[in-house]
Amino acid sequence: MEEKEGILIVISGFSGAGKGTLVKELLRRHDEYALSVSMTTRAPRPGERDGVEYFFTDGRHFEETIAADGLVEYAQYCGNYYGTPRVWVEEQLAAGKNVILEIEIQGALKIKEKFPESLLLFLTPPSAEELKRRLVGRGTESGEAVARRLARAAEESEGVEAYDYIVINDTLEECVEEVHRLVDAARRAPARRSRFIREIREELNRLAKGVQV
Repeated sequence: MEEKEGILIVISGFSGAGKGTLVKELLRRHDEYALSVSMTTRAPRPGERDGVEYFFTDGRHFEETIAADGLVEYAQYCGNYYGTPRVWVEEQLAAGKNVILEIEIQGALKIKEKFPESLLLFLTPPSAEELKRRLVGRGTESGEAVARRLARAAEESEGVEAYDYIVINDTLEECVEEVHRLVDAARRAPARRSRFIREIREELNRLAKGVQV
């Protein structure tokens, strides 16, 4: 009577918090996870591949997909669209995979509204200074771009209370295992074990009726 269906996991966090690194390590260590590939209208960064890191598309096609209800959620961030394709997510959940959505806070809140049983995790460095250090350390953006991302992080901090857990990414090893423990615990919550509860209740009632008094 074990639950077969996986759960939907949303991982958000400030730009530079280490979301991508965390997710890659989680997938490497544990085979019960699947990462949803988002669709976006932003340009690929060096080394990114279409269909691997993102499905890269243009604004017209993205809006056509919205109109066809082909996205679980979508949002705009820094002038670009980001969204989660619906069909792939539903197939993975039905197969028992815990599907990870690495999305921004706007999309995360929409997911929680549509799927109350989803698990929302917010990833952050141990301090604002550490966040700035990581953004500057990338060496891929100008000082102005770093300032915009820090300003955006300040805005996002206003919505953190909507998440189920805050995870501090200080040491990667500890962070990965903490996330895995939170997911494992979440799968055991009564709200996510409805089929198990229903089946064991039905069996108990059947057995009780068969007991001779």
